[in-house]
Amino acid sequence: MSHFFPTTEYAEDQTLSRTILTTHVLSRGFELGSAIGLLSRGTRSLIKRQSPTAASLLRAASTGGIIGTCCVGVGLVGRMWGREEIEWKDRSWRLRNNQGQLAIDNWSEPAAALGAVAGASGYFSGPTGWRGVVGGAGVGSLVGVIGCMCASRIFPSRD
Repeated sequence: MSHFFPTTEYAEDQTLSRTILTTHVLSRGFELGSAIGLLSRGTRSLIKRQSPTAASLLRAASTGGIIGTCCVGVGLVGRMWGREEIEWKDRSWRLRNNQGQLAIDNWSEPAAALGAVAGASGYFSGPTGWRGVVGGAGVGSLVGVIGCMCASRIFPSRD
């Protein structure tokens, strides 16, 4: 998201504010849903004393990602219903000017794309088709977020 949308000097001038905020919320919902799906599947495997397979993890990540996206989409509509345009502009402008958020975007988006390609190709020996693509994108996105967090600890910025 960070490279696709323009940013302005002042919040009042922010263009594409609804698109920026909606994209951000839906992508974070996808990541959250994928994480919950993976944790749920991992916990179930521990309880049953089985090791989870790549196929079961991709299915869990894809299902969780879709459910998470839908849930936060409904939450976004509920939260922003009837809000003034300046509120949309202010929230999207703050997202575009938050360095931590930009770093997360710069790591999670390419990792999600790589995960989707790996999932589609059957690299994980899991499901192919839409479940492989969506599950791979969810896992890749989470790996990107974790990579960003680790990199920020190893190489702290000198602002």
